[in-house]
Amino acid sequence: MSRKEHFKGAEVSCCVKYLLFGFNIVFWGVLSNISSITDLGGFDPVWLFIVVGGVMFILGFAGCIGALRENTVLLKFFSVFLGLIFFLELTAGILAFVFKDWIKDQLNFFINNNVKAYRDDIDLQNLIDFAQEYWSCCGAHGPNDWNLNIYFNCTELNPSRERCGVPFSCCVKDPAEDVLNTQCGYDVRLQVELDQQKYIYTKGCVGQFEKWLQDNLIVVAGIFVGIALLQIFGICLAQNLVSDIKAVKANW
Repeated sequence: MSRKEHFKGAEVSCCVKYLLFGFNIVFWGVLSNISSITDLGGFDPVWLFIVVGGVMFILGFAGCIGALRENTVLLKFFSVFLGLIFFLELTAGILAFVFKDWIKDQLNFFINNNVKAYRDDIDLQNLIDFAQEYWSCCGAHGPNDWNLNIYFNCTELNPSRERCGVPFSCCVKDPAEDVLNTQCGYDVRLQVELDQQKYIYTKGCVGQFEKWLQDNLIVVAGIFVGIALLQIFGICLAQNLVSDIKAVKANW
């Protein structure tokens, strides 16, 4: 029997092979976009970048090289690693639903702790400013949470010019202003709440985040389902390619 005839029964699908390679390029791009959150800070951006970058490299290397070189070890590793990520995401989603009150308390604790350290870390400061501007909020439950910060608290012994104020990110933006006024929150908490509403957001970020989540629940759920289906698709492609490679080797 000729070698050509020997392989007639089984062959590696070029379609699956290069589809898996293309999947890895797309998935690599998705993870690259996730790494952009390191610009917001909150956690040390260096460590977050290392973790996201490490996952990108491992998945990209195992998937691309495994598909091109028809390496079953790398392909199995890729599918198992992707399955593990999917399992962790699924577990996190279930736990988030079951312990939503605990997560709300942790979010409140996280924001208040970061309010205290607002001037200590520029990355942390950027994260808080981004959150307050994006969700049109101020503090965890309201502007008075800024009393937790030594620069913004209203104690008489506070020598800071920002005393009884809030960060500029709490200010209601004037569309007519071309230049950002970073002093717009000075002394604003010396006024009654009704007057404060003219200049700053008076709703807390915890409540505003919950409202945003409810308003965009379908979109958020759709994104997570889409990512999950993409992962399942990648696992199926890898397993299909492994089966093709094994079938070819069985005919050797």
